[in-house]
Amino acid sequence: MTPKKRINLAMNLQKPDRVPLMCQFSYGSMLQQLNPDPVEFWYDKNVFADGLIELCKKFRFDGILVSLHGHFDNWKNKIIKSEPIDGENIRLTFADRTEVHSSSELPFVTFREKRVPPDIEDLDIEKDIPSIIDYIPVSNNLHFELDINNLFEIFDIIYKKVGEEYSIHGEVTSPFDYLLDLMGHENGLISLLMNPDKCHAVLNKYAHGIRDIAEKMCEKQIDAIKLSSPFAGMGFISSEQYSEFVLPYETIINEAVRKKGKHVYTHTCGSIGDRLEIMSDSKTSGLECLDPPPIGNVDLPNAFERIGNKLFIKGNIDSVNTLLFADDKKAEDDVVKIIETGKNKGKGFILSTACSIAPKVTAGRLGMLYELVDKYGWY
Repeated sequence: MTPKKRINLAMNLQKPDRVPLMCQFSYGSMLQQLNPDPVEFWYDKNVFADGLIELCKKFRFDGILVSLHGHFDNWKNKIIKSEPIDGENIRLTFADRTEVHSSSELPFVTFREKRVPPDIEDLDIEKDIPSIIDYIPVSNNLHFELDINNLFEIFDIIYKKVGEEYSIHGEVTSPFDYLLDLMGHENGLISLLMNPDKCHAVLNKYAHGIRDIAEKMCEKQIDAIKLSSPFAGMGFISSEQYSEFVLPYETIINEAVRKKGKHVYTHTCGSIGDRLEIMSDSKTSGLECLDPPPIGNVDLPNAFERIGNKLFIKGNIDSVNTLLFADDKKAEDDVVKIIETGKNKGKGFILSTACSIAPKVTAGRLGMLYELVDKYGWY
């Protein structure tokens, strides 16, 4: 059975030959494992695509998550100056900012003019919220600018090289994340209370722009889209706020993807034990993360009992306390327990880290995942 078919059967709530294995790499983890030129890895679609394929094959994963798309071909033309600093980092100077690229983490951006988050009362939705989304809010103060005229070539590059062997997944970001990125997290969360109606209008406009990207992405040779929604857990908003400010707008995107015949799954970090059923109402195909204690509060057997007949589950290895810090015996015991739970409890299960792979997790520990799923994961 091909890795692609294995993943697709699991997403269809059917039994493959064995439990599929597919983890999301953090950006820092990719840099650690590949040791690429950090500037080219961030900006060059061919370098990024080759890196994703190499990681998938190196650790014998069944699928490839394409977390960045829309690379510009002329990215070098925008750089005014490039210089090495601190022996290993590279500082790029642009007209409006500087970026420091390292071999261990996301680029660090400093703007010449400090960005001041808008106040919800002053926000002009027509002017300040784009109808066409032209960036990914990767992290605080860090956007990945999209070439809206060439959004999806990276999928063609990867598919041309791997064909029907591996399951290829795209990624879009939740409207709620765009709102928090625009306004700043503290200001954005306060705005939910102070002016909920305007927040709804902002979220609705973002949702339709993201939906348009997702629909077009579905025309490529992908099997699924990950909807990244990292800030929608209990640490940020209540389940009632989730129902009001997250659920309706992620549903817009999920319904569109499902109508295109592709799967979509929701990635939310931290504690989500109080909202699994609410999340399942978003027309999603599956849930990713389901962080266990102490990072989150999800008990995997309980999650399968509650939503496992309706959704596939992708998770839920603790990347920090199991893969990074545990001794060999505990790490193996934790992973085997998750494999056995997924095999016996769920209709559809993909073995994965809960959140992304922590940057310092070793290649040996990542290689252990395939060894264990190959030993214990056959149905």
